[in-house]
Amino acid sequence: MWKLVLGFIVFAALALFILAKSGGDIDMSGEKHGGDVGHGPAASEPATAAPAAASVPAVAASAAASAASN
Repeated sequence: MWKLVLGFIVFAALALFILAKSGGDIDMSGEKHGGDVGHGPAASEPATAAPAAASVPAVAASAAASAASN
């Protein structure tokens, strides 16, 4: 039993160490709703172009996949 408790303490300490090394600014407050939510790229970051595979319509992609399997 004491090995289980010791293992938990070591694992928790390791997790806290890793989280602290990654900057420590991890938000554990849950899902956000409102104006303070940042989903897109920042204004200073330019938006990147979508990959070519994403521009193919889903219907055409599924038709190509079913044709290839036959």
